[in-house]
Amino acid sequence: MAELVGTLTLATDLGLGQPMEHCLRSTLLALRLGERAKIDQDDRAMTYYVGLLAWVCCHADAYEQTTWFGDDIALRADSYDVDMVGLPMLAFMLGHVGAGSSVAQRARTLGSFLTGGMKTAEGFDMTHCTLASSLSRQLGLSESVGNALLQVFERWDGKGAPNGLSGEQLVLPVRLVHIAEIAEVHHRIGGVPAAIEVARKRSGTQFDPSLAGLFCETAEELLAELDRASSWEVVIEAEPELGRRLDEAELDAALEAMADFTDLKSPFTAGHSRGVADLATEAGRRLGIGDQEVNLLRRAALLHDLGRLGISNTVWDKPGPLSDPEVERVRLHPYLTERMLSLSPALAPLGTLAAQHHERLDGSGYPQGLTGDALTPASRILAAADVYHAMTEPRPHRPAHSAERAAEELRAEARSGRLDGDAVNGVLGAAGHRVGRRPERPGGLTPREVEVLVLLARGRSNKEIAAELFVTPKTVSNHVEHIYTKIGVSSRAAATLFATQHGLLGGYAATG
Repeated sequence: MAELVGTLTLATDLGLGQPMEHCLRSTLLALRLGERAKIDQDDRAMTYYVGLLAWVCCHADAYEQTTWFGDDIALRADSYDVDMVGLPMLAFMLGHVGAGSSVAQRARTLGSFLTGGMKTAEGFDMTHCTLASSLSRQLGLSESVGNALLQVFERWDGKGAPNGLSGEQLVLPVRLVHIAEIAEVHHRIGGVPAAIEVARKRSGTQFDPSLAGLFCETAEELLAELDRASSWEVVIEAEPELGRRLDEAELDAALEAMADFTDLKSPFTAGHSRGVADLATEAGRRLGIGDQEVNLLRRAALLHDLGRLGISNTVWDKPGPLSDPEVERVRLHPYLTERMLSLSPALAPLGTLAAQHHERLDGSGYPQGLTGDALTPASRILAAADVYHAMTEPRPHRPAHSAERAAEELRAEARSGRLDGDAVNGVLGAAGHRVGRRPERPGGLTPREVEVLVLLARGRSNKEIAAELFVTPKTVSNHVEHIYTKIGVSSRAAATLFATQHGLLGGYAATG
């Protein structure tokens, strides 16, 4: 559970405009401060999970934030410099309205914001804490954690939201997290003096004055080697419930919750991750890749877009063509997915597969430009499922395609050599389209082995086959050896005769 929630924090960090492990460091700081305040074990457990999940749903209204304020991630990053209440908060919001737009457009946006947008913005905090509380319950965390998360945007002085709680009406773990989360940012930027200064300035307003005083008195010790000490391993080991483990059913439910959480990033992707997972799972079963591989495929599909949280909605929700820098930001999101999942030994294999959903057989995909044999059957299925499902959803620059048009475009991708033909047929069958019966391949040959055999029969050298299939000559040599073993031959001529007798050459010519 700690690894799962810890992974969520890495996505949260990017959405907040902070470097990864910000939430891990601030949680560790809250626990250190809690030790000085002599909190009991129950409060320690609550502090741990509230610290990790406090800001986990701040991307939920990124679409609306972008509408009013431009880059949603930059907005959140800038907010750490402001005590977000009263006139300072109003000045902050008005200063960011229409950011990134022309002067004329900013003026129009400001007018709209003053007549209706401000009321919408005031509801953001309520949305964030309610959804975070709901997510914690979906993850199977305690009721006390869920209730505490509803207080994250409250303040010591009673000027917070959603219920205007004040003083010790706020549970102690929330008061610890308030100080730690802000102090971590200021410490990273300006060192111990900056962290002490912000704690003193907000003492008695946002922060519990007694805890703020304790923080200032012990700041040097609390912040000592925080960057080095707050590695993934240290924070995971600080989990107070002695490493609660999830069974298979609990893990699947938690990953589905994470998928839904991810898709909140934009209204154009609502339900996308679950939809891709359902398609890919059924396609995998149809193609007979094995139960274990199907299970891995479903879980990776649920998490494949986690990295989207690190990219601003100014990119995802842009109605027109993307600029070259924006395209590069888009191409980064599969890498971010893999990076977030790589720190957990249990989730790292999911990250490796999930990060390949934009790779293509011909090497034209991203982020690594993988080709041919570097892409497993599962990754090929995931890529086809993602393309099909995305085409049937609306996007800022186009309406949703019909199922028929999506199927046509998917088949075209297979004909062009970008997507795997078997994977495409599996996905289309899973989506309810009529597809031809999958042909039995002679000799138990795999699709790739059939490709190699046909090219070999046409007189191509291993080097030429490697160039055409975007693999290495050694890989081709291994395939040839396997082919010879499977069909019981020892020469190219005999292999050619086998291919001719089994209709492989004519079939390849007709489709090639």
